[in-house]
Amino acid sequence: MTQLYFQPRTTVEQVEESTDLAPKFGEDGLMPCITTDATTGEVLMLGWMNAEAFRLTIQTGEAHYFSRARQVLWHKGATSGLIQTVVEARIDDDQDALLLIVTEN
Repeated sequence: MTQLYFQPRTTVEQVEESTDLAPKFGEDGLMPCITTDATTGEVLMLGWMNAEAFRLTIQTGEAHYFSRARQVLWHKGATSGLIQTVVEARIDDDQDALLLIVTEN
């Protein structure tokens, strides 16, 4: 799998007005991610992503998160069987929060 690199954050204009993907993770290295059901619009969860989880989500098309309680990366559905397949991913204008629209299968 080809490594995905995020752009460095240089200016407000670059982050808010360009097509550069330059996510801003918090001091803890995490970014909040709301996940909703593609069919119903129901909010499924509020999760957290670090850079690795975000990269894996983009590269695989399946949701990956970072567990704050266990301090580990996890592939949603790996144990439960309810894998979240990403239909659409959105990042807010200052690139510090995510929205995933998914189907669970």
